[in-house]
Amino acid sequence: MTVTESGAPKDALIPGAGPRPGAERVPRTAGATAIVPGADTLTGILRHRAQQTPDEIAFVFLTGGEEPGDTLTYRELDQAARSTAAMLRSAGTGDSAVLLYPAGLEFVRTLLGCMYARVAGAPVQVPNRERGLERLRKIADDAGTTVVLTTTEVRDDLLGRFRDSRHLAGLTLVATDTLGQQPPEAWQGPEPQPGDIALLQYTSGSTGDPKGVMVTQANFLANCLDLDRLWPVTAEGRFVSWLPHFHDMGMLFGVVMPLWAGVPACLMAPEAFIRRPGRWLEAISRFRGTHSAAPSFAYELCVRDAEQNGIAGFVDLAHWRVAVNGAEPVRWNAVRDFTRTFAPAGFRPETMCPGYGLAENTLKATGSPEQRRPALLWVSADALRDGRVEPLEPHEGDAVPLVGSGITVGDTVVRVVATDTLRPCPAGTIGEIWIGGPSVALGYRGREADTEEVFRARIPGHEDEGTFLRTGDLGFQYGDEFYIAGRLKDIIIRKGRNFYPQDIELAVESTTEGLRPNCSAAFSVDDGSSERLVIVVEADGRVLREVTTEELKERIREAVYEGQRLHTDEVVVVRRGSLSKTSSGKIQRRLTRQQYLDDALSLAATEGARR
Repeated sequence: MTVTESGAPKDALIPGAGPRPGAERVPRTAGATAIVPGADTLTGILRHRAQQTPDEIAFVFLTGGEEPGDTLTYRELDQAARSTAAMLRSAGTGDSAVLLYPAGLEFVRTLLGCMYARVAGAPVQVPNRERGLERLRKIADDAGTTVVLTTTEVRDDLLGRFRDSRHLAGLTLVATDTLGQQPPEAWQGPEPQPGDIALLQYTSGSTGDPKGVMVTQANFLANCLDLDRLWPVTAEGRFVSWLPHFHDMGMLFGVVMPLWAGVPACLMAPEAFIRRPGRWLEAISRFRGTHSAAPSFAYELCVRDAEQNGIAGFVDLAHWRVAVNGAEPVRWNAVRDFTRTFAPAGFRPETMCPGYGLAENTLKATGSPEQRRPALLWVSADALRDGRVEPLEPHEGDAVPLVGSGITVGDTVVRVVATDTLRPCPAGTIGEIWIGGPSVALGYRGREADTEEVFRARIPGHEDEGTFLRTGDLGFQYGDEFYIAGRLKDIIIRKGRNFYPQDIELAVESTTEGLRPNCSAAFSVDDGSSERLVIVVEADGRVLREVTTEELKERIREAVYEGQRLHTDEVVVVRRGSLSKTSSGKIQRRLTRQQYLDDALSLAATEGARR
């Protein structure tokens, strides 16, 4: 156990991890944790907490994903943020800046500093290859800034490896961790306003170039209120997150929601989770985490870790109340297997809370309420391909399971709209998901045409309902529950029928022991005479020692035909880690398709090459 200079165990500094002398909490009513009188911005909420509970721990970073390291109290965070704001204003940063930070609390300090300074921060993943550097430059140009705020270590590493890169030309890399700090009192305002752009949240790029979503202070507070209605945070609440801070779900569940709710957050680097998924559950167990979120594949990785290392036998998940499962269509096998595997550790079925959201709506749009088991609907696979919803019994006909993504709460409105007529779909029909309400962001920075098309849609005959956000996602409503079917642009159409790539990819991953979840991509290509189905799948040496690439390809063809009645024209086997993914772990199917067409895929074996 790590010990501080005062001799107290570090665990004891984290509420819930042990006794903390002198730290008394006032009981709060669930669902009303963060209504701070007069505070209509995140900085206003931070200022209130710094005044009322200055020495309460706000954030803890777990070094190596395990040991408490850097910590921030509300007073320390407020002082650091105002100091950073004064520096940004004196340096004439402008109204936007790129935030280029590794996992850690320096990002949190700088983010709140930007908000105080009324500078729209654009978080970006630290690049380790030229392609990542190109994305950094595109985002800086799109955000209208040449200022990149970062750490000394990242700045020196980039300049050492990419000094002559054209993507760095003209950019100013500012290391905030060693820059001469100004006193907090040097920041004199003006005060942030609810309509300020608090963040430029760049989309993950799963279907095209990333766009900067303009999220306001008011958007953040509205989304937090909706989250708290679904998944209330009490005085004993605490968040645990490994999600990247440059992604919308990591931003909300790792930084914004804990600050809004006034409870501590334990953060770890995404790499710590990926190297050993059990670290996430160990942190939830050790620090009594109540709220945590992850994509569906993360729960699958934890099941694999449990099967290989037996972690279910030495973690206590009884305090975990809200396990948000989102960022992609939620898989029933992930929900079922995780719940079964960790039931002995105290994990309850109703703790799993599937949800649906996107950056354009700040984050959450729908969610399965706390203390309610996830909704499960068995439907006809053939009917789905025809755009219809035909409920079946689990073992009837071609029944396939769909996990519900929850309900709407508060002022959020969700409509399912026909893609051809743009009118509301009849019950039991798949259409595009449209969203209205106070969480919908302002639009895309500098892209008025895209903003008009995506953020300002109207339903003919229902103009009185105002404008809606067109999500590009397909789904349907069954009762009060919303179900997500897939991305409109990713649909594979064969003989007039719709096939969803995630269903094909799920069939692929079940063919051979050792194939990992979320590591295949299905898409169609036009060869000039017809549409061809191509599947790209990652395989490492362990898999290819058991089967040859040709055997693996044949297994995949058979599984896809058996499950989808669909012939696969080509299977490409690539090296592990070579498939392009978004910041949330989604497969970038369109980019993978382009790499396929450009012969740019990293093949696992020469016999997999296209001729």
